[in-house]
Amino acid sequence: MELPAMKSRKSFLLRMDPRLYADLEGWAEQEMRSVNGQIEFLLSQAVHRHKHSQPEGTQRSSQPAPAGSTESAATRTCDPAG
Repeated sequence: MELPAMKSRKSFLLRMDPRLYADLEGWAEQEMRSVNGQIEFLLSQAVHRHKHSQPEGTQRSSQPAPAGSTESAATRTCDPAG
């Protein structure tokens, strides 16, 4: 019997204050999630709210800046003119 394919996940190291981790751990336990699942759930909600709170044409680009540019994706806005 084959297991269903798991979604591809990006792994990365996250450092945080131990008190914040303890709070997240308690919250995750109440919601019957792992700490990782709780963090992913909260980040997904925050990104969804952010995307839907931006006026049309002002959403920030998630594309990397051109090579040699000092501009970051977090500071660059989309230019509707292209």
